[in-house]
Amino acid sequence: MRIARLQTASGPQHAVLRKGTWDHIKDPFAEFLAFSGETTAERDAVFLAPVRPSLVIGIGHNLGNNNHALPIQAWHKSVHTVAGPGDEIVAVRGVGVVNVEGELAAVIGKRAEKLTPGNALSHVLGYTVVNDVTNVDQNQIDEKLFQGKSGTNYTPLGPWIETEVEDPDNVGTEVAVNGEVMAKSGSFNLPSSVTDCLVYVTQWLALEPGDIVMTGAPNTFVAVQPGDRVDITLEGIGTLSNTVA
Repeated sequence: MRIARLQTASGPQHAVLRKGTWDHIKDPFAEFLAFSGETTAERDAVFLAPVRPSLVIGIGHNLGNNNHALPIQAWHKSVHTVAGPGDEIVAVRGVGVVNVEGELAAVIGKRAEKLTPGNALSHVLGYTVVNDVTNVDQNQIDEKLFQGKSGTNYTPLGPWIETEVEDPDNVGTEVAVNGEVMAKSGSFNLPSSVTDCLVYVTQWLALEPGDIVMTGAPNTFVAVQPGDRVDITLEGIGTLSNTVA
């Protein structure tokens, strides 16, 4: 099932796609979906970021000097950087290279605290595409990742949440710039699973419905310039498109 957040005449509305029509729902996190009776034709849909998270958590999968995986590193990214499909990424210039990073994002569906490998994925509503835009040279100066990841619209999300992903650890990822594929990989190339990430994060921090866990970039980072169009496609989920200012 696809759940989107649409711009409508009455304001943002969540909706699910059924038979070519976006049927509006009252609460995407409810155990049983309630429909409002309003609809948006598929051709008329204007997509927003599919959720308004209270928290965005990034995951670093780093390697030691002898190329072995280090423990998961989690960090906060400001919710003020969240943007939707089609929004313009306002790249911070004059401070080094700007990278886009195509990643799988887990959308939390219910309160998640001290999860276990056995129950972690049951707390996920679904998955969406995230672009973790980064002024990568700043990471050498600010190891807390504040300076390099705080630009305007530096976290595009969308276009929707896909709730039926058979294996989140086997999702292909493709990053194209101006129509040319520049990076191709997938969550299968990450050293830690989605379950591992969720278990780790929730040992320290409780997550609430709508929160986002970005699961890491499996070598899907590409340098961009003003005027570039970026399309990030996750197999079985969709394509997130934005331009760079």
